[in-house]
Amino acid sequence: MSFPLHPTVSRSPVRCRFLAFVILGAVAAGCQSDAPSPESESEKPQQASWDRQKPEFLELAERLEGTDDRYFGQQSLTELRQEASRADLTAEGAIRARVELSQDLLRLGKTDEAIEQIELAVIAADKFGRLSPDKQYALHEARMLCYLREAENRNCIAKHNKDCCLFPLQGQGVHSLKSPAEKARESLYILLQLKPQELSAAWLLNVVSMAIGDHPEAVPEPYRIPPSAFESEYPVPRFVDVAPELGMNTFNLCGGAITEDFDGDGNLDIVTSTFDPRGALSYYRNLGTGKFEDASQASRLDDQLGGLNCIGADYDGDGDTDILVLRGAWMYDHGQIRNSLLRNEGDGTFKDVTRETGLAEPGRPTQAAVWGDFDNDGDLDLYVANESRLEFESNDGNYPAQLFRNNGDGTFRDIASPAGVANNRYAKGVTAGDFDNDGDLDLYVSNIGPNRLYQNEGNGIFRDVAKRAGVAEPVDRSFATWFFDYDNDGFLDLFVAAYDAQIADLAADYLHRPHTATFPRLYRNRGDGTFEDVAESAGLAHPYLPMGANFGDIDNDGFLDIYLTTGAPSFGALMPNVMLRNNAGKSFQDVTTAAGLGHLQKGHGIAFADLDHDGDQDIYHQLGGFFPGDAFHNALFLNPGIPGHHFVVIKLRGTTSNRSAIGARLRVVVQGDDRSRTFHRAVGSVSSFGGSPIRQEIGLGPAERIERIEIDWPRTGETQVIEGVPLDSRIEIVEGTPGFQQLPFGRTEFLPSQTNGSKSK
Repeated sequence: MSFPLHPTVSRSPVRCRFLAFVILGAVAAGCQSDAPSPESESEKPQQASWDRQKPEFLELAERLEGTDDRYFGQQSLTELRQEASRADLTAEGAIRARVELSQDLLRLGKTDEAIEQIELAVIAADKFGRLSPDKQYALHEARMLCYLREAENRNCIAKHNKDCCLFPLQGQGVHSLKSPAEKARESLYILLQLKPQELSAAWLLNVVSMAIGDHPEAVPEPYRIPPSAFESEYPVPRFVDVAPELGMNTFNLCGGAITEDFDGDGNLDIVTSTFDPRGALSYYRNLGTGKFEDASQASRLDDQLGGLNCIGADYDGDGDTDILVLRGAWMYDHGQIRNSLLRNEGDGTFKDVTRETGLAEPGRPTQAAVWGDFDNDGDLDLYVANESRLEFESNDGNYPAQLFRNNGDGTFRDIASPAGVANNRYAKGVTAGDFDNDGDLDLYVSNIGPNRLYQNEGNGIFRDVAKRAGVAEPVDRSFATWFFDYDNDGFLDLFVAAYDAQIADLAADYLHRPHTATFPRLYRNRGDGTFEDVAESAGLAHPYLPMGANFGDIDNDGFLDIYLTTGAPSFGALMPNVMLRNNAGKSFQDVTTAAGLGHLQKGHGIAFADLDHDGDQDIYHQLGGFFPGDAFHNALFLNPGIPGHHFVVIKLRGTTSNRSAIGARLRVVVQGDDRSRTFHRAVGSVSSFGGSPIRQEIGLGPAERIERIEIDWPRTGETQVIEGVPLDSRIEIVEGTPGFQQLPFGRTEFLPSQTNGSKSK
């Protein structure tokens, strides 16, 4: 079998498998509007009020850059430059040095220099002519990476638009500047000559050909994935990314996202964080006019740098949402960085109160935490699931989890050890929910290692019942997790993402070939303290690699859907994010391509929220990779809506229970089609990498009327029943107060020309 080769690389394909670790990566989309150069664009996250940023964070960034940290350290770059310039290297040694240098330059975002070094290595290898097939493969693998990132820089970053990186690539997502992707494809052809069975290269060849605009015909038949393989399993309207037009498509690395009404004006605002230790938090204030205002500087949130995740909660019960920024994840011992608790001052600003509340020390690597009133005393406690290496590596890194009990006076005390929830495993996700319906919040921790289900005994002690309940898997590598009642039977079920798949597994799945990926777990609550894994029967037995993930209701049918935002730190973890529609609690249907949500960039914080107050949930998506050279733009996907499907938005305010009513259980009973249906929700049950608002936005499908709303309040256990609530209304219910109050929410049009005109409200 022969492949078309570029003249500059057709003479002697070569490989060098001596990289410390190969950053296999790809770039997938292109765009066709004018924009700044990628170099000037990539500097933006570092330009926010440097005169006011906290010196400790800048000092931290400087220290990290002077280390061997695998993300931000620059020690290796200095050493590799010196190695590549040595005059006494053999020809093979010089090739190796330039290949390794090119990949380190790529990691740090120095793409032009990376290309220069890899092309010098190709020329030297061509002259040398005696590299082994393995080293030939590594050389062209590295060359492919450099040009794929260059293709991304010159197209979907410099010419960013709403179609960028949406899989399968089409429209303005096809590259206008094709030459970098064409050079990447030259190397992919060589890789498949050297290893015809390498499905990761086959997958990237399909993606790159889409970017060039000649898929599927440019892909040789044995490696071709037909367009029919990407078709959705159910028709849903297409979402549209309006973030570029709204000026809120922040460009930075991976991070978290929160949607909440931070200023109390009734409109949902957005806060995002970034893994970049020099990158500031961003705060977009919803003006209620169809526009957002960048209030990062005015709020002082741009004083806060770094943070792979952030979560919101009213920890002090004063009626506004505060912010917790989580730091240090994935960085091992370099990640011993303090988190930040930012108190909402109620005047548009936030204050760092981490030290005065007792949450600053010790700093431990984490990205996962959850708020909940675990002792039912009326205020919110905090569980932080740290990345302890005690049980999966025998050396350093003992970072047990922390359970901070709220003392009620603005301070916290760590009681994790006496409470029995220290975990001592490498935690990647945590969620809270009352799985046994006994009135108190339980904890689930997903780990690299066996997972834990901590059952709350109600006396300050938790007991790990994961094995007995049947929810310890995936044993090796889990990630995002949450409790939710996916089948609306009144018992909280459990989703656990499996973080164990490769690009080759994804290609094999599309081609209906065998693979070795671990599937996620969908644990259906049997109601007797045990769970049944129904992932396979529910249609979830596919290879996913979700870093961020969340749940919401994209079609307002009352059943909660799943959005998996995929990737890995390596550049090569290139796969579409996945939207899974809940089919009435029976199964999940892949509707990714129909919905237009298959973004190929690294996915992290996800928020489902009705940002424009039209009754359906939009999606804010924090995008970007881990390495400095892998930044990308965030997205706001506007929901076009389902005509005839109704909703209700419920804000609960606790008086005896915690003010946010976290832990409350909701039942909305509706009538329609001569039958009754009940939709169940658990307040505060959230994804470990999502940031949806605390208010409950509940789809009701084609209901004809709301019969009643029932609330089980967490502290008292009392049930409050509300009747007379109109369809498509937004209400507040206060614990112990009869009736409800209508909330004034104005409809906001975000670029109405983009909405497909399908709204029925």
